[in-house]
Amino acid sequence: MATTSDIRKGLCINYNHDIYKVIEFLHVKPGKGPAFVRTKLKSVTTGKVIDNTFSAGHKIDEVRVITNRYQYLYDDENGFHFMNNDDYSQIYINKDMIENAQYMKSGEEVTIVMKEEDGTPLSAELPANVIVEVTEAAPGVKGNTATNATKDAVIETGARISVPLFIEPGDKIKISTEDGSYLERLKE
Repeated sequence: MATTSDIRKGLCINYNHDIYKVIEFLHVKPGKGPAFVRTKLKSVTTGKVIDNTFSAGHKIDEVRVITNRYQYLYDDENGFHFMNNDDYSQIYINKDMIENAQYMKSGEEVTIVMKEEDGTPLSAELPANVIVEVTEAAPGVKGNTATNATKDAVIETGARISVPLFIEPGDKIKISTEDGSYLERLKE
């Protein structure tokens, strides 16, 4: 059993008959009254995000987890298939367990969080940014460069994103996996 002083970002806990991961936390010590910890928790099974406040010293049930690097192989109608880079074993994960999976391309390495006691996968985390190739890009409008003008493009995973006007099909770009935003064009 842990207490509220052990709360940190990434900690997995049992709460309301589900496993939640701490996304954000803030220790608050008001001038009047007892201290408390304000948290934002994300369910690793459903992806639902809730806000919760724990009073200081409250006991929390910590879930021990292990993380491994896996390589994304392919997907089917139900989920994604990954291979462990160390022992080449394969694992299957449901589609709803991965946020922003539309930016994940074959061969990409992801971090999978599993329960230590039975090896059940809890969540998969994409790298912060990925390098993808633009397959389709709308033509830019000439003279529309007074502001940060963008156009729609389709990347190799099939996702639609907004890119600057100078991006053409075949260009390799770096995008953020958090929201799909364009970061930079890569030189060959």
